[in-house]
Parts: sequence; C-alpha cells; structure tokens
Amino acid sequence: MTPSDYIAVPLLVSGVMFFLAGSAGLLRFPDVYTRLHALTKSDNVGLGLIVAGLVVEADSWFVVGKLLFIWLLVLLAGASVANLITKGAMQRGTRMWTR
Repeated sequence: MTPSDYIAVPLLVSGVMFFLAGSAGLLRFPDVYTRLHALTKSDNVGLGLIVAGLVVEADSWFVVGKLLFIWLLVLLAGASVANLITKGAMQRGTRMWTR
C-alpha cells in the first residue's frame, strides 16, 4: 500500500458509512421532511468524503477538477430536488410528524 492509500481508504469507508446512515434514516424516520433531511445531509457529506478519498488517489489536476465539479453539481441538484419535494408535500397538506 502506498502512503496515499492510508489517507484514501478511511475517507472512502467514512463516506460509505454516511451513505448507510442516510439509507437507515430513509427507512426509519416517520415523515417526508425528516427523511429528506437525513438523505440530503448524509448524502452530501458522504459524497464529499468519497470525493476527498478519490482526490487523494487522483493522477492529475484535471481529474481533481472533474471530481470537485461533480460534487458541486450533486450538491446543487440535491438541494433543489429536496426543496421541490418539500414544496410539493406542503402543497398537498402533508403534516410534519409530532409525538
């Protein structure tokens, strides 16, 4: 293993753990609003950690730029889609979960 592998592997594993936590939140939380919160937060952080792990292993600055650009696009798309889903749920009268 190269020295960069010792940095990349924990970042990649941490990213996967965040994705799994988001999936658990999707299955476990009671309403659309809390599910969206779990998914958007954990997916953004998880993808950021995976991109960081891949950046460590990247061969060129061009690849690093593409990875960061993809992460930026996913951040923007995730926020936009979560906003649209929330607006749709509010227009339909979906109530927030309370105890």
